[in-house]
Amino acid sequence: MKFDTVIIGGGLSGLISGIYLSQHGQRCVIVSSGQSALHFSSGSFDLLNRLPDGETVNQPVTAIDKLLEQAPTHPYAKLGKEKFEVLARQAEQFFRNVDIPVYGDAEKNHYRITPMGMMRPTWLTATDFAISYEEHQLPWKKVALVNVAGFLDFYPAFLVDEFRKMGTVCEIRTFDLPKLGKRRQNPTELRSIHVARILDKMSNRNLLIASLREMSEGCDAIILPACIGLEQKDIVPFLAEKVEKPVLLLPTLPPSTVGIRIQRSLHRSFLNLGGTYMLGDNIQSGSLKEGKIREVYSQNHQDISLSGKNFILATGNYFSQGIIASKDKIYEPVFDLDVSYASDRQQWYDADLFKKQGYQEFGVATNPDFQGRYKGETIENLYVAGAILEGFNPVHQGCGGGVSLLSALHISNHILNK
Repeated sequence: MKFDTVIIGGGLSGLISGIYLSQHGQRCVIVSSGQSALHFSSGSFDLLNRLPDGETVNQPVTAIDKLLEQAPTHPYAKLGKEKFEVLARQAEQFFRNVDIPVYGDAEKNHYRITPMGMMRPTWLTATDFAISYEEHQLPWKKVALVNVAGFLDFYPAFLVDEFRKMGTVCEIRTFDLPKLGKRRQNPTELRSIHVARILDKMSNRNLLIASLREMSEGCDAIILPACIGLEQKDIVPFLAEKVEKPVLLLPTLPPSTVGIRIQRSLHRSFLNLGGTYMLGDNIQSGSLKEGKIREVYSQNHQDISLSGKNFILATGNYFSQGIIASKDKIYEPVFDLDVSYASDRQQWYDADLFKKQGYQEFGVATNPDFQGRYKGETIENLYVAGAILEGFNPVHQGCGGGVSLLSALHISNHILNK
């Protein structure tokens, strides 16, 4: 099977690459082993929240100079300041072009509200979600905090305490529907996606609207857990119009309805552009000749190869086994690419769980165009994108989403310009 570009991994980087290349006329295939990390998403994408030395970042574009000095192998350092800013703008427009509306821009971070009510800086957030542009103040004086009866992955009491500290009064309300009763008989069947499948139905909307209108009297806004809008992406603005007050969401524990919705939307866009998506398959090996990958072989297709002019490795990190840690080494399992990691295992981790963990910065070594290396030699047509890359700590620096988006777009631009 022949393609222009073979993409290994169906997460954020893989889908962005596939869509962008397909939009520009390439024939692409995505090979995905299963669920992507988007299913655990908060609805936000971070660009840069903190420098390696711990300094807080409010303006990512302004702070990039310091990042380049402190972390020369960071993916953003390989891009450089000018490309970093251009690609950030391109990413913002990309989401809007595929009908995924978001708040935010690279000039200044805004603040998302965590499931526990804390404020965390971020770059882009799905427009249904509650955000603030001030770290210690919310944009409402009084809100109705509405939970679904029996839904355990939402913590109104914690939210009330944190909101009060920021000057916002919360009134906790509980909403119920007869059809939720059967789900509630088994607590494991009342996760966010189960609730969303019920609340999204047109037949339940009138009751939902009437209940929200009644519970929000005297309040500036209605805040719900993100257990709505799994299939119907316009349901939240629809409810706000009918209730005549802002209706906003807060993230819950996974699975994430907004993450699944974004993943499905990107997947649908890729297919609509003529892309081929192979779900439930793994690339197990590839043929390297004269500095290029010629074809790859998957578990399901065995001796039927997938050939391409270019290949993108976007298999994620440890979570999805894009890289694997054994007792004495960290390695990349598909092509055995060069991986950057500390030879002293004691540097892999810190016993204090809340400190920076060394292993989080380990990843596949690349050149500035994110081309992978095998035994020190660059592979001309193999690119590496997203969480598998070396040189950044997505948790400590708050840059995971940005690295995935910007590396995918840079690689796609590079392929198209070859």
